[in-house]
Amino acid sequence: MSRVIFHRPEDRHRPAPALAPGDAVRDVYGRPLRDLRISVTDRCNFRCTYCMPREVFGSDHAFLPHSALLTFEEITRVAAVAVSQGVRKIRLTGGEPLLRKQIEVLVAMLAQLRGPDGQAPELTLTTNGTLLAKKADALARAGLNRVTVSLDALDDALFERMSDSGVAVATVLAGIDAAARAGLAPVKVNMVVRRGMNDAQILPMARHFRGSGHVLRFIEYMDVGNSNGWRMDEVVTGADIVRLVNDEFPLRPAQAQYRGEVASRWAYADGAGEIGLITSVSQPFCGDCTRLRLSPEGRLFTCLFAEQGHDLRALLRSGAGDQALRDRLAGVWQARGDRYSERRGQAHRDHKIEMSYIGG
Repeated sequence: MSRVIFHRPEDRHRPAPALAPGDAVRDVYGRPLRDLRISVTDRCNFRCTYCMPREVFGSDHAFLPHSALLTFEEITRVAAVAVSQGVRKIRLTGGEPLLRKQIEVLVAMLAQLRGPDGQAPELTLTTNGTLLAKKADALARAGLNRVTVSLDALDDALFERMSDSGVAVATVLAGIDAAARAGLAPVKVNMVVRRGMNDAQILPMARHFRGSGHVLRFIEYMDVGNSNGWRMDEVVTGADIVRLVNDEFPLRPAQAQYRGEVASRWAYADGAGEIGLITSVSQPFCGDCTRLRLSPEGRLFTCLFAEQGHDLRALLRSGAGDQALRDRLAGVWQARGDRYSERRGQAHRDHKIEMSYIGG
């Protein structure tokens, strides 16, 4: 097996390539705006310990009122401006996005967008899978291209403990199967790995999804937000995961499919599919980060670990035209200098935004 190579952070900030059509907006490090992640709700029916622990997000937690949320029309306006400035991929997140009523209507609206080159952006959605079996067909008909499903264990007791939900693994697996049948494939399955909690599930997960046509992606446990009690000694590195899987199923490195791809790819040597590794802690990829995030009530965040956002809702509801929106979005992106994962330990942030609020 080829060894895992850890790049120095400074190596990731290489000179940006020449501008292409629809690629005019770049940040201070020359990173283009390519991806827009839209959180459509801050609500979730899970209370995962690393994201929305119940002791913080309990029955008395004040979620955003519906009137504070961007409407589907407002979301689509922002997305259209972003696509005009180079965005090629839109991901709907939450909270749990399938809790937003008639989410397929928003999908249909976004599916009509076209960039300067006449191409539609890729349209994806990340979900915990609990409502996916009911929604998969409608989402596919509306124009969704793919789904990513979060699943941290196959063992029912462990999964229910981690998600603090009472939901059975079979419910999530049924959602994955329904998504594949509807054509929302390849389905990507995200597993957050936390040492001492679910690391013994790495190989069972690999065995289950190997040869299925789905892509299992292992995510290093990250210090997102302020409420998950993150500790470095609970991180299982991507290199350790690759070594573990490779001992049972030989792997070979696979090429990235596009600039800014979050996961490094490893293919099974016998052709039975691939796995992905998302290594924000041990092998940061800030230098290729092309993602902008829109919160449920219309704030732009330039980093998953951001402390504050930039309000768009006031502009949207003031009667401002599209040019004002373009100028605002471009200004936020062009001032962006985030490199949190590369500077972890050097740049302490007292109050990082919660992942449940702006999506992963």
